[in-house]
Amino acid sequence: MTDKTNDDKNPNASGGASGKKTLTLKRSGVEHSTVRQNFSHGRTKAVVVETKRRKITRPDEKPEPAPAARPVAKPRVASQSRLHKTPSTSKNKSAGGTLSSTEMEARARALEGAKVRAEEERKHAEETAKRRAVEEAERKVQEEAQAKKAAEDVAKAATTAAQETADAPQEKPVPASASKGAQDKSPAHMEAVKPYSATPQTKRRSGNNEDDDEQRGGARRGNVPAKTDIRPPKAVKGADERRRGKLTLTSALDDEDGAARGRSMAAMRRRQEKFKRAQMQQPREKISREVVIPETITIQELAQRMTDRAVDVIKFLMKQGQMMKPGDVIDGDMAQLIAEEFGHTAKRVAESDVEEGIFNVADNAGNMKPRPPVVTIMGHVDHGKTSLLDALRNANVVSGEAGGITQHIGAYQVEKNGQKITFIDTPGHAAFTAMRARGAQATDIAILVVAADDSVMPQTIESISHAKAANVPIIVAINKIDKPAADPQKVRTALLQHEVFVESMGGDVLEVEVSAKTGQNLDKLLEAILLQAEVLDLKADAERTAEGVVIEAKLDRGRGSVATVLVQKGTLHPGDIIVAGDEWGRVRALINDRGGHLKEAGPSTPVEILGMQGTPQAGDRFAVVANEAQAREISEYRRRLAREKAVARQAGSRGSLEQMMNQLQTTGVKEFPLVIKGDVQGSIEAIIAALEKLGNDEVRARIVHAGAGGITESDVSLADASNAAIIGFNVRAGKQARDAAESQGIEIRYYNIIYDLVDDVKAAMSGMLSPERRETFLGNAEILEVFNITKVGKVAGCRVTEGKVERGAGVRLIRDNVVIHEGKLKTLKRFKDEVSEVPVGQECGMAFENYDDIRAGDTIEAFRVEHISRSL
Repeated sequence: MTDKTNDDKNPNASGGASGKKTLTLKRSGVEHSTVRQNFSHGRTKAVVVETKRRKITRPDEKPEPAPAARPVAKPRVASQSRLHKTPSTSKNKSAGGTLSSTEMEARARALEGAKVRAEEERKHAEETAKRRAVEEAERKVQEEAQAKKAAEDVAKAATTAAQETADAPQEKPVPASASKGAQDKSPAHMEAVKPYSATPQTKRRSGNNEDDDEQRGGARRGNVPAKTDIRPPKAVKGADERRRGKLTLTSALDDEDGAARGRSMAAMRRRQEKFKRAQMQQPREKISREVVIPETITIQELAQRMTDRAVDVIKFLMKQGQMMKPGDVIDGDMAQLIAEEFGHTAKRVAESDVEEGIFNVADNAGNMKPRPPVVTIMGHVDHGKTSLLDALRNANVVSGEAGGITQHIGAYQVEKNGQKITFIDTPGHAAFTAMRARGAQATDIAILVVAADDSVMPQTIESISHAKAANVPIIVAINKIDKPAADPQKVRTALLQHEVFVESMGGDVLEVEVSAKTGQNLDKLLEAILLQAEVLDLKADAERTAEGVVIEAKLDRGRGSVATVLVQKGTLHPGDIIVAGDEWGRVRALINDRGGHLKEAGPSTPVEILGMQGTPQAGDRFAVVANEAQAREISEYRRRLAREKAVARQAGSRGSLEQMMNQLQTTGVKEFPLVIKGDVQGSIEAIIAALEKLGNDEVRARIVHAGAGGITESDVSLADASNAAIIGFNVRAGKQARDAAESQGIEIRYYNIIYDLVDDVKAAMSGMLSPERRETFLGNAEILEVFNITKVGKVAGCRVTEGKVERGAGVRLIRDNVVIHEGKLKTLKRFKDEVSEVPVGQECGMAFENYDDIRAGDTIEAFRVEHISRSL
């Protein structure tokens, strides 16, 4: 056959010169058809499908040659597993895919042999079944005889035992099931079962299921007595599994064999023990445990630690009259009571235990060495504290301070005669009280700077109080003695009023007359400091873990959180892990007051620390801990404590009825919301303290957020959400923050002097005060007669008896010394003319707005109301 497409392509095929296409037939068994496929968006595609039909051949006819790729189906036989492939078969099959006549004859012979063997096996099975039926009948007769004999023996033994003694317990009759079991195990029974055992022939035929079924069916349908129960031995569960051999992971997890698997021995044992416990109902033995109880714990957590059910704890509390849930928090005392009631031993622990051992570590007496004194310079604003320190350090800090006043704590070191002195400079402004208090607590010696031309001032007195509260010795430095108006004796006399007795006045306080401008007597001041330090005998252990206090803290854009600390004990190294307040960090660098990097910082050394995770608060104590885990745990505990205190404060503010009444009274208070950003924590603290003092019962400042660092977009968003103004103290806003503030209409005010900031906020808050209503008395008039006038109403004819009456003024109608009406005058006439005012002694006509109940003899009081703006 030739292909039609080939003929189309070749016109010179067998068609001859005429060029006609040769007529061809389609290949048998192959059909072509076209299927049109539809796709989305309206696309279609025609696909040619070829269908092949399978040619079925009988064994006695010769098959047609088929394509090489398609194998010929093998003829099915009764026992196909017994046919063995000959080499010629496999070879021909692989070569041509068809069977030769020789192969077909061999297969036919094999089929005949299989039929003969099947007939022989069937006959053998029938003979075996007949033989088994006969043996079973004989076994039955023997069993009945044995059972009868055993019953007679039992009856005879019972009679004998009863005759021997009447008190002896009689033997129990043997149950039928037991006797039957004994008979089943008799030799005759075993012999009868023997034909069912796996003989070699049976094993060989075990694969032929049809013969086995016929054999068993024949045995059941044979001529056997009706009572005879001929059954094959019961299939043991898992018998095939035991024969299969070793249990592998693959076979154990195989889904097909999963149904045949039985329970494990451990599972059976657990099931039996559970059943026994349910039957016996034995209570489990109570185990007493040591339960660790913190300050607060939930009922669920307590139950878990006691290994008891939370339901039992709830029941116990209900008996005590308390309705609680498993998630409720109870205190340590109640938890201890519950634990002891349940038979456990309570061990109380406090969360503050995490802080144990980091502060107040014992010093080694053998390592105690002299340390530099820490000197704090205190005094009134503009008395020359920073100028004096500059003269001692040969530096110029004053020029860098806004307005010439110090607004930060500065820490410096000065060396005199080979001995170091640590100076801490504190602000003298009234707003920086907390800074001065911190400076006094972290110091050994306080230098009280008093200007000779200004004498003792309020912040001077406050500094004396701080120094005395911290039990710190004072050295008085009388500054500005170079001025013509200087009067040092006046300063000494003024100090006597505040119990500061200088040596020249017979006291024990050192005093030195100095001039920061000319440098006069600065060496005497340093000598006085060293003398006082020698008296104090200051020593420290430099080899222990470092401990100290945070003097100041800020957020630097390039360096992150920067904390200025004073090391009081031990030595601080880069790489140490420290905890300061509720913040922690690893020390990345130590920087001194002149910007140099240090490899270590010993006792009484002021340094800047880089590497804190957050900005600590000024005044926080810091200490070195062993590892990050401990630092993080202490930090989290302190933060949680701060949150709980804040929540407790809020809860306490709305607790009692009296507090609720106070809160109702203050709900009308106007608030001036502010977002404050400063350069250091100490300045922010001072600003907040100053602003809180500005408020009164009508208006107050509300600090929405305060933090160290520049003004960011998040600060602008917060100010927009709370309608607050943003105040920047020694900081600036970035470009994004400025753009956001401009688009949202948020005002940003920058300050670098604290009292300018306080004055502006005070003025803004004063504008929020409602103006004061001031009433001015004008005069009185007596109603002589009342006239009814058409289209006007009642008009009072009056005489002014005191002062004057003005048109448009406020009036009160008084009858029998009681105010009847308060309003405004509608008309004020003298004769027939409208007048603006009527003086005393003259008569006039008056009419009220929207009021007609006037009588002769009433008094009219005229007054003027003025609204005056107020200020804080």
